[in-house]
Amino acid sequence: MTDPIKTPQPAERPNPEFRRRRAANRIRTYLNQLPANTIGALWILLAAFLFSIMVALFKFIGQDLSVFQILVVRQSVMLLIVAPKILGGLPGSLATKRPGLQVTRVLFASGAMLCGFTAVVEMPLADATAISFSKTFFITIFAIWLLGETVGVHRWGATIVGFLGVLLMLRPDGEGFIDPFALLAIAGAACAGMVMIVVRILTRTDPPVTILTYQALGVGALMLIPAIMTWQPPTLSQWGLLLVIGVISWAAQMANIRAFKSGEATAIASLDYTRLLYATIFGALIFSQWPRLETLLGAAVIITASIYTVRREAKRGRELARAADGRGYTN
Repeated sequence: MTDPIKTPQPAERPNPEFRRRRAANRIRTYLNQLPANTIGALWILLAAFLFSIMVALFKFIGQDLSVFQILVVRQSVMLLIVAPKILGGLPGSLATKRPGLQVTRVLFASGAMLCGFTAVVEMPLADATAISFSKTFFITIFAIWLLGETVGVHRWGATIVGFLGVLLMLRPDGEGFIDPFALLAIAGAACAGMVMIVVRILTRTDPPVTILTYQALGVGALMLIPAIMTWQPPTLSQWGLLLVIGVISWAAQMANIRAFKSGEATAIASLDYTRLLYATIFGALIFSQWPRLETLLGAAVIITASIYTVRREAKRGRELARAADGRGYTN
């Protein structure tokens, strides 16, 4: 008796989970082969995109809810996400040798967020974003004042040119009126510049997790009382947007940190200015707001002067901003 003919069976296909893992490994292997600056560039482009989405959502929901309320929920969501890192570092994450500077950083970070986000809500998105780039020049001034840095004619020249770009964006109207929210945006940029200087000092004595802990707790605490006073019960969709803002803010910060850990600041920092492109697109598509010609020209001046400053200081072996972990949640 002959054996029956066996029908060939198709080869067993790998399950979906195996295929996903294999694809992830291939992507990871490919990325690991890229130059460090290329990886950093990819991360900072992602961070710029995420920050731009977060700011656009903030502007959208800020039409109905107060900035205080949004910031409290945002900080709370971010705090919950980083809580394992903070709790895992206790009691070291609360041990600081410079408590006064920690408080100073919290105050200026709160000012940066409050002024910056209020300007975002009230101004065209591209205008507020462009003015925020003046932070680089405030860092120069505060570094001279607080760190005793010596600044040469080239850096002073770039700083003056950058401020001329800011003045171009603030050009008064025929009656000499300057938009008060534009001034608020500049105040936010100045506070953000001070935060970077304070962080540079703090990292000499305190670890990044400590700086992160005080900022995460301090900013939320400062915003709590005014948030309660201006609280309006969010709808279900608004709660969803608030949670998304918190998660995207955390993801953007992490991408920013990974960018400056992977690549050289001088090679990738200029890519952060792609935020202006995203802000222009989102402002036009979502809010039907186009930037003024003065804004675009002023932004071009600021960006050019900023890139020149960063690259020149790199040639001299100096840093305008400290390492990634100290950047904290200032955006």
